[in-house]
Amino acid sequence: MKTNYPTIHPNVKGFMHGGDYNPDQWLRYPEIIQEDYRLMKLAKSNTFSLNIFGWSAVEPEEGVYQFDWLDDIMENLAEQGSHVILATPSGARPAWLSQQYPEVLRVEQNRKRNLHGLRHNHCFTSPVYREKTRKLNRILAERYADHPALIMWHVSNEYGGECHCDMCQEAFREWLKNKYKNDLDALNHAWWTGFWSHTITDFGQIESPAQHGEYQIHAHNLDWKRFVTDQTIDFYRNEIEPLRELTPEIKITTNFMGNYPRMGPYLGLNYDQFAKEVDVVSWDSYPAWHGDYQEAWELAADVGFVHDLFRSLKGGQPFLVMECTPSLVNWHKVNKPKRPGMHLLSSMQSVAHGADSILYFQWRKGRGASEKFHGAVVDHVGNENNRVFREVAEVGDVLSRLRDVVGATTSPEVAIIYDWENQWAIDDAQALNVDNKKYLEACQSQYRAFWKRGVPVDIISMEKDFSNYKLLIAPMLYMIRPGVAERIEEFVANGGTFVATYWSGIVNENDLCFLGGFPGPLRQVLGIWAEEIDTLYENETKTSTFSSSHHLGLEGTYTAKDYCELIHPEGAQVLAEYQEDFYSGMPSLTVNQYGEGEAYYIASRNEDNFHEEFYQKIIDQLKLSSSFQEQLPEGVNAQVRTNGEQDFVFLMNFNDTRQVIKVPENVSYYDMISEKEITETIDFNPYQVYVFKKDK
Repeated sequence: MKTNYPTIHPNVKGFMHGGDYNPDQWLRYPEIIQEDYRLMKLAKSNTFSLNIFGWSAVEPEEGVYQFDWLDDIMENLAEQGSHVILATPSGARPAWLSQQYPEVLRVEQNRKRNLHGLRHNHCFTSPVYREKTRKLNRILAERYADHPALIMWHVSNEYGGECHCDMCQEAFREWLKNKYKNDLDALNHAWWTGFWSHTITDFGQIESPAQHGEYQIHAHNLDWKRFVTDQTIDFYRNEIEPLRELTPEIKITTNFMGNYPRMGPYLGLNYDQFAKEVDVVSWDSYPAWHGDYQEAWELAADVGFVHDLFRSLKGGQPFLVMECTPSLVNWHKVNKPKRPGMHLLSSMQSVAHGADSILYFQWRKGRGASEKFHGAVVDHVGNENNRVFREVAEVGDVLSRLRDVVGATTSPEVAIIYDWENQWAIDDAQALNVDNKKYLEACQSQYRAFWKRGVPVDIISMEKDFSNYKLLIAPMLYMIRPGVAERIEEFVANGGTFVATYWSGIVNENDLCFLGGFPGPLRQVLGIWAEEIDTLYENETKTSTFSSSHHLGLEGTYTAKDYCELIHPEGAQVLAEYQEDFYSGMPSLTVNQYGEGEAYYIASRNEDNFHEEFYQKIIDQLKLSSSFQEQLPEGVNAQVRTNGEQDFVFLMNFNDTRQVIKVPENVSYYDMISEKEITETIDFNPYQVYVFKKDK
């Protein structure tokens, strides 16, 4: 695996630090724009995203262009040595466009067309919107192709949402005709439309899912979500066509999103598919630090999971944090500022997991509208004399000391399968706990056991290559798409270790249940048959006890919650058994020898202490490498990036209390932040971070 990547542009020599800059909102205040240039240097910022919502500023009337202001900003940033990530402004169209071409406005699921307003209120299918965006993007590319400040294109902003207009309905039908090769019998079988006598006899009868229409044919819902992803990608391709033509050397990205308040990826689009279309993955990271529902270190583990997911989308290539906040946001339920030290720590966590930038939304707080209280580098006071600005400058200073880390990555021996389509199907299923089946939580709870030990992990879809890993974990792999089970079998037969859990191997890619028993096509490699599953109430638990002797050496009793699956061994060895209810004595944990490898099945959703003990045994058995050899206190995390010649070990204290790690005799660590050798003890203040450099 590649370990050292070039920067996104030859002019970029280190980390990118800066963020969204919206001078088009300040054209009436030229003195403020001049002050921005002074403050940018003080904040040690070097990269700015321009024109993200600037359409009405560059094209105030149809066909009337005003680029003087953007020319001036580009030139001034170039003169001070700053880089520009130039955006195409399709995320929010001007009012004249909505007025003259109402077809560009999105139609909601209720079949009502929106009024002009907000962001992302546009139809991705509309020929008018496609023509207008492509035309403007061509003009931008022609004008700035050779500009010395330009280092990357930022296409639109946080693509998302769906349109249900007549044009999108027809595009959906054409998409279905292509997928099912114009065969209605194939579609009806895949969708199981005989249920409730909903058989389709003409493609014209098909509409997008709607609460006042069809919404309980699960394969229909899945295909609609797939179509929305494909149509969004197709719109993106339309946007980038002139950029590719006129600026082939300039890389292109669009900013992906997280999902909040539960820290996970955005679910509206399949980013595993979208990532194939971008040159570099970028995302907007807004975790709610200091909340009352999680300890900081627990949230840090979930944030690490999402960082690792975005790094894994392009095989370990470093990603960009395109947006984060230096202080707070204005759209969480409770908007708390980061405590002193947390901004540097959370920034370093992003870098530790593979980010080559720390960029903010936004540079300066706006005076009005919905985001006037969203955190920014420059507050309404307008100067550098405040805590947030000082902490941003500190991040810029630290990033300048870590230049050697840029382009480095990590090569995990462990992969956890998280899959967008699998989550769509699980969430839609009328089964288990209907409101929250906890698929993401299942993935993150497995991940946390490795995070605590500093063992690097990739987060991959079921379509990715498994062969480079020693350990492959697939929590709740409800959907098995064609070829996946065969590749898992091959992985295990060749010596890999595979771990699956309850509610796996249930349906195929069309959400049709496998016949012949669960876990469907995984039954042979796992050596078990799953007969039924018990969904527990919120305060209900069950216990399991490990068998008296087995190769892992685990002992004692552990507690299950949420789900207990009832399984029968078909060649697998029983490692633990349930102790209660009518399934007392039945297996709760098994292992099956398959070829040169092993396949484990965890039949219940267990508390974290089970994962920690179970995976520690697997880590020891497989001799999995850790980012840091010494034992870590709870809440202290280690991550590593390598450039092939040097390792960069990030040690991060996510506790609000002091922590100490004893350094072995005759060992010292060079901290790149303090630029000092550390011996005897690594002494952490609350939210402190160290970055150690060592030769491989």
